[in-house]
Amino acid sequence: MGLRELWVHGDGAGAARIMSDPDKTSKLDSLQKTMRRISGQFSKSEGPPARGAEKSAPEIDALQAQVKGLEEELYQVRRRLEQVPREFELLRARLQQSREQLEQAQRQNERLVQTLTQAKEQIGALKEEVEKLTAPPASYGIFAGVNADGTVTVWTGGRKLKVNCHPGLDPQTLQPGQELILNEALNIIEAKAFEVQGEVVHFKGSLEGGRALIHLRADEERVAELAGPLAALALKAGDPLLYDGRSGYVLERLPRGEVHDLLLEAVPDVSYADIGGLDAQIETIRDALELPHLYADYFRQHKLQPPKGVLLYGPPGCGKTLIAKAVAHSLAQQLSQQTGKAVTGYFINIKGPELLNKYVGETERKIREIFQRAREKAKEGMPVVIFFDEMDSLFRTRGSGISSDVESTIVPQFLAELDGVEGLTNVIVVGASNRQDLIDPAVLRPGRFDVKIKIDRPHQEAAHEIF
Repeated sequence: MGLRELWVHGDGAGAARIMSDPDKTSKLDSLQKTMRRISGQFSKSEGPPARGAEKSAPEIDALQAQVKGLEEELYQVRRRLEQVPREFELLRARLQQSREQLEQAQRQNERLVQTLTQAKEQIGALKEEVEKLTAPPASYGIFAGVNADGTVTVWTGGRKLKVNCHPGLDPQTLQPGQELILNEALNIIEAKAFEVQGEVVHFKGSLEGGRALIHLRADEERVAELAGPLAALALKAGDPLLYDGRSGYVLERLPRGEVHDLLLEAVPDVSYADIGGLDAQIETIRDALELPHLYADYFRQHKLQPPKGVLLYGPPGCGKTLIAKAVAHSLAQQLSQQTGKAVTGYFINIKGPELLNKYVGETERKIREIFQRAREKAKEGMPVVIFFDEMDSLFRTRGSGISSDVESTIVPQFLAELDGVEGLTNVIVVGASNRQDLIDPAVLRPGRFDVKIKIDRPHQEAAHEIF
């Protein structure tokens, strides 16, 4: 197909593509000029163009060859143009596939990074565990003091050592008896609290240099050092203490558990108005116990000795304990009115049989602690009533025991506390029993339990008052 046919048949687009190429455009221009020249010659010549045709035959052949070459080139161009969209789509598909592969590779890379991070953390944790499991054991020590050169004296394993302290720890903040952690070289690396386990001992007295004399078992005594928290406390004889035998330090003051279980220290709120049918007994006990405390100056002026104890005896359930509580309440109330100060009365209820102990000397020790506790409260200006319930179980007549003779030491201990060298100021001892005939006569003799009041069963009028 020639160039003219391309234009005639409307394939102007193909001709335009050919015209876009500079080489092809020049060839087409020369071809057009030649065709115009031939057309002009044919138009001027009216006769048969035999001679002119013979002259232009080579040129026509050349043009035909050129047109044929152009047609082949045009065909090849069309072929390439037809292949370009397919190649473009193929390249676009490959590009999309490459993008998807890139995104997949990025996601896989992120997962690998996350996995590597987790693996690194696990390796670090395992490494720490391995270091902990393979680390040498640390020993404990007890702080004893700071030396002049900045070193520290500690007790560890029964040995007294002079060691160095970690730079992050200030030795001046440590207290005697405090626990310390030592490294493999026995130097201090950490401070801990005080030991919470040890032996229970009893305080006997204070010594110079922050030391104390303590009482162990079987009448054994030992000198121990006071830990930091105990240095500022006012210890009293008989106080139970926590003792660390490895370091020789007394670490803590313990509550008085043995005697505290048997004592009922309370502020009684029972008055004489709450008691019915015992007016005569109440009047007798008020004259015997309240007057010496309310009018102590008159008693001293006339050299009168107040009774040290009152025995309430009679059948059970008739108001003996109630009267003892009312004594403490009434004394505190009247002393408050007399002095204008708030005075609290204490009522110490001793459950008699529970004081008994199978070990020799334990009951006597508890009796001493009871009177010592009463003296401590009385020194504060408070009236204290010690009420021994079931008195016949404790202070039985000496020599009347069949299987044991514990009363042979309990009664003398009670008598020594009652009227010994130490006075019982503001302390009133009240005993109650329904078998007063079993109590040792030395307890009931004058000068000890001077006043004996019988609390009998109420008669008709007394029962009416009770209701």
